[in-house]
Amino acid sequence: MPLNLGFPTEIVKEGKVSVVVPKLKAWKFAPSKAPVFFNPAMELNRDLAVLALQTYQKMVGRDVSVCEPLAGCGIRGIRFAMEVKGVRKIVLGDINPNATELAQLNVKRNKLSKIVQVANEDANLLLSRYAAPRKRFDFIDIDPFGSPAPYMDSAVRALRDGGFLALTATDMAPLCGVHPRAGVRKYGGKPLRTDYCHELAVRLLIGCLTMTAAKHDVGVEAAFSHSTDYYIRVYALAHYGAREADKSLREMGYIVHCSSCFHRETSKGIASPSQRECPECGSKLNIAGPLWLGKICEKEFCVSMKREVVGRNMKQEKRILGLLSLIQDEAEGPATYYVTDKICDNLGLRTPPLIQVINELKKKGFKAIPTHFHRRGFRTDASAKIVKEVITKLASP
Repeated sequence: MPLNLGFPTEIVKEGKVSVVVPKLKAWKFAPSKAPVFFNPAMELNRDLAVLALQTYQKMVGRDVSVCEPLAGCGIRGIRFAMEVKGVRKIVLGDINPNATELAQLNVKRNKLSKIVQVANEDANLLLSRYAAPRKRFDFIDIDPFGSPAPYMDSAVRALRDGGFLALTATDMAPLCGVHPRAGVRKYGGKPLRTDYCHELAVRLLIGCLTMTAAKHDVGVEAAFSHSTDYYIRVYALAHYGAREADKSLREMGYIVHCSSCFHRETSKGIASPSQRECPECGSKLNIAGPLWLGKICEKEFCVSMKREVVGRNMKQEKRILGLLSLIQDEAEGPATYYVTDKICDNLGLRTPPLIQVINELKKKGFKAIPTHFHRRGFRTDASAKIVKEVITKLASP
């Protein structure tokens, strides 16, 4: 049918849907410059969101309501409606009138007008309209261009007891310590520029959500999280009650890190740890936090997501299964990870194969598993001193 949106468009197919999107070639493939935001590089993000929502729907065993208040062209919400069984209502919103016009067109294009409604409204205002009991959503997906922090408060208020919340953060510079003051302002915790900064970013995001939810006597449980390309993503369950909030707050704390010898340890509690010198080498310790120290993924939730991949014929199925397998294996591992390259650069050694390092640590009786956060990273309960000894031995001629 003829389109008169005032800007060039094209049709893309993703998952089971066909949608009209801005023709990114006209804006030199810069999604942020287009009149309606659409990022084809986030297809994996949307694939995983479909799997996570279906897993949650089966977990609760009932039809669910969904809200995406930053919908852009609407592709994510439309995919939920088409690809997730048991979705009874979806509310899409965007403050950009071009976006809501395009989203509405895509809803009609996919014949979903009975269950998907579109609102041209500010995200926080839209969420606030659903903050009253019996109006709240089962699942809210916050996928902004930048930080999700400005929307957390409204999202928590609009989420029912036992609800499911997804948050994307693309502002990795503040979260990874490149702009630490911005990290503190946005997320309420101090980041660090370390080899495991992407995990710290996830923990800062969950920590920010935990503190935000606690104000409303809501506790959170991290069900699934991942770090992919240039963003991080967290999925969390909400549990009503002051006791649940207090339980979540007990998972808050700090990570202390020594840049000289790679020693690191965790310190639970909201109060900053008093330790300032490394117990291994005496150097000054750096402190990250307060942040979340609990699990950042539930193993069974990840296993269930893997089951949902079967039969969907997703374009990136192999990558999705590989990612989920890595996250599943590291779900119950210790906090933080080591990167072989960083240690070898520090020690002036050649870099041994990752699998050799992992096998050698296992021979010594320690846990050792790869991490999805870094292709040359691994988690272990061995101390930094032992890790360096193992790597030194393997790197020696």
